[in-house]
Amino acid sequence: MISGPSGVGKSTVVGALADRHRFFFSISATTRPARPGETNGIEYYFVDSDEFARMRDRGDLLEWAEYSGNLYGTPRAPVLQRMAIGDDVLLDIEVKGAMQVKESYPGAITLFLTPPTGEELERRLRNRGDTSLEDIERRLSIARWQLKEARQRFDHVVVNDSVEAAVERILRILRTPSTKAER
Repeated sequence: MISGPSGVGKSTVVGALADRHRFFFSISATTRPARPGETNGIEYYFVDSDEFARMRDRGDLLEWAEYSGNLYGTPRAPVLQRMAIGDDVLLDIEVKGAMQVKESYPGAITLFLTPPTGEELERRLRNRGDTSLEDIERRLSIARWQLKEARQRFDHVVVNDSVEAAVERILRILRTPSTKAER
C-alpha cells in the first residue's frame, strides 16, 4: 500500500514504479467528481453516495474512508482475486484506509510518501490548478496530521524529493526479504 498527503505525487510515483515493477494496481471507488481528463474505471470508479453506501454495507470494500468531504474505498474482489494467484497488489489509499487494511492483512507492506518539505507540498498543491485556496488549506491541515502519524503507523516512509529517487527507494524496500520497518 502506498499512501501520503494530497499533492505529494503518489500517482506520478506509482506510474513510474509500474515501469519498473510488475503489480496489479487496485482502482479505488470514490464519490468525488471526476477531474478533467479522468475516466471512470481508469483512475477511479466514480460512484454516487448511495452506490458507495451499498458497496460498503454489502462488504464489497476492503477499506473505506472519508477524505476532504468525499468517500474513497477499495473494491475487495479484484484485490483478493489477484492476491490468490500470487500477484503483487498495489493500493494507493488514504491513511485511515491503509490502517484498516493493515489490521486485516498484517503482512501487507505499508509505504508513506512524504514531500521533502511542507513548503514543497504547498507549492505542488497550488500548481495543480484544480484546487481552491480553501481546499488547499484543508488539505495542508490534513497533511500535517498525516505526516505526524506516518512514522508510527507505516512500515516505511519514503521522501518524494524526485520521482526517480523515490521509485528507487521503493524498489529497494520491495526487494528486501523483511517487510518490517526499523522504527
